Amino acid sequence: MAAEHFDGLPTDADVAFYRENGYWLGPKILSDDALAALLEHQWRVIKGKYESGRPPTGRNIEPDVPVDRLVKIDNSYWCDATIARLAVNPIIGAMAARLTGAKAIRLWHDQLLYKPPQTGGAGVVGWHQDYHYWQCAAPAEMITAWVALTDVDESNGCMEVVPGSHRWGLQPEGDFFNQDLEALQQRIEATSGRALETAPCILPAGAVSFHHCLTFHGSRPNLSDRPRRSFAIHLMPDGTRYRAGTPSEAHNCVALLSGKDGDPFAGPYFPVLYREGGDGNPWEVTA
Repeated sequence: MAAEHFDGLPTDADVAFYRENGYWLGPKILSDDALAALLEHQWRVIKGKYESGRPPTGRNIEPDVPVDRLVKIDNSYWCDATIARLAVNPIIGAMAARLTGAKAIRLWHDQLLYKPPQTGGAGVVGWHQDYHYWQCAAPAEMITAWVALTDVDESNGCMEVVPGSHRWGLQPEGDFFNQDLEALQQRIEATSGRALETAPCILPAGAVSFHHCLTFHGSRPNLSDRPRRSFAIHLMPDGTRYRAGTPSEAHNCVALLSGKDGDPFAGPYFPVLYREGGDGNPWEVTA
């Protein structure tokens, strides 16, 4: 099926909701068979089994360490073809294009996320704006597709967003790794002058949500007896360019570009998921 003909693409009302609130909860896009394969391959990467022979660009926990905290692995799609097919899924690209109004969508990078059960504070993701870490890219119109591999709800620490916060601009406070959510909330509210009121992103396995790169989000502990498993696929409109000299100069995507200020993020490290009127990409399923 061509991406343009997928029944679950955002409607005009969905696009209006995204642009007003900075997030959107989409439909299920993965079959049960695809989910089973992704769960298996995600675990392989967590345990350091890279079928491509190429390691990710970064991981916060080594393969031989007990999985007793949130696992975050960057560019896991380098390691595994099954994960790569998800990272450059043309339906996800078409959804992102519809929400942002872009003619084409490229991959920025992906993140494998695994939140073990009963992890308490070790499974918390602090309130943050993704663009805090991505200031090396402009304009700030990037978008994340967050794909649930298991059912996610408040009991296992689903992602929570702050509706409308993408219209606040980039704020000085926010920290992915800060596990003291209450103290972090107080600092954000003090500097922004706004209340940090969150909405849960409750999704069934195989569904996807999207959020703007300036939308505040985070997640609370997994208090359930089941892991919360997902992939964050970070995307950008084609034409997003490198902005030199920012606090994000050390981001791994800058090293992959090897460019000059103003150069577009393009080429094999930033593949196109979807282009309006184009032929899709090599991963597109046609049967």
